Amino acid sequence: MAVVSALISLWAAWEFLVLADKCGAHTPRFSVLGAVLLLHLASFFQPMQAGTALTLLALALFLLAVFRSHGERVLPDAASSIFCLIYTGYTMTTFPLLLARENGPSLLAFLLLVVWAGDSAALYVGRSFGHRRIAPILSPNKTWAGTVASMLGGVLITALLVAFSEFLVGHDITLLTFPGPLWRWLILAVVINIGAQLGDLAESSLKRGAGVKDSGDILPGHGGILDRMDALLIAAPLLWYAQLLQQF
Repeated sequence: MAVVSALISLWAAWEFLVLADKCGAHTPRFSVLGAVLLLHLASFFQPMQAGTALTLLALALFLLAVFRSHGERVLPDAASSIFCLIYTGYTMTTFPLLLARENGPSLLAFLLLVVWAGDSAALYVGRSFGHRRIAPILSPNKTWAGTVASMLGGVLITALLVAFSEFLVGHDITLLTFPGPLWRWLILAVVINIGAQLGDLAESSLKRGAGVKDSGDILPGHGGILDRMDALLIAAPLLWYAQLLQQF
């Protein structure tokens, strides 16, 4: 999972940097990619120091922009580089961290199913019943009907997932475990769904600002890696921090 997360993170970072350069920045792409890779290595070997690594790498990218760029380009180059490190790098480090928890596979299944079920429900309901746009400037295809359907889809899949895990536990199979009351997981599903939808809108805004339809073309008919991961880049950190909050 650490290797897969790092590879996806590097590809998403490259696509983001291409978008940033279309908006007028001139980012040091390979330096940013190196910082993303170092962040993943630090998170893997010293997960409790990931925040420290992020700070040091962000400062390094800032100083690089100061001495590399010229005049009015220092700020956009530094801002784009540092945000890329956070947006496509730091967020992806939460995937192996989630998997490393006691019920890690269950958490990843919960995360992916909530996001995917929400996307599917929003797509079909939005196409059939969506009339009022939620953010016509950022994403003309997003409707209020699709938004509500997405949230209900995430809640429904969560209830089914928890029920299925209880069925498995009743047969002495601990493949999936969701400790605590059902209502806690339903609330968490709503939070994750909101984060996923905001992530989708945020990436749409980035693409619109760069004047492109997709972040890339590596996935025919689906755009780039960033297009596929936009919702998870916000949802995964939310789930990770929710787990940390539950410890307190």
